[in-house]
Amino acid sequence: MSTNKIIGVGGLQIHVIRDKKGTLVQLNGCLNIDSSPSLRDRLLTILQPEAPEVLTVDLSEVSHVDSSGIATLIEALKIARARNTNLSLKGLQGRLLHILEVTGIAALFGLSSHPAAASATRVQ
Repeated sequence: MSTNKIIGVGGLQIHVIRDKKGTLVQLNGCLNIDSSPSLRDRLLTILQPEAPEVLTVDLSEVSHVDSSGIATLIEALKIARARNTNLSLKGLQGRLLHILEVTGIAALFGLSSHPAAASATRVQ
């Protein structure tokens, strides 16, 4: 298992944990126009030619997400699909989950409106 923690612009903490099962990206802070480029760069690095089979993004400690943060997640989903990586979003709750459902973006990630299904959703 390898682990790497960086603090991106805007104070978003990005903690990457890799093991045999895949890669977990834990986020802490605000995912916004200032911090989303750091997350984008990190996700693109992870999704390079030897992409993991499973990539999980844990949003349980994210206090705010704006449209640029959502766009970054959608871009990661598109690239993950092209690389045959299963992308999971974990820890969705409250306002972020509501925004994804109301805008229809939740369907892109295969999210269900059922709370138990929203906590860890796999996309193939």
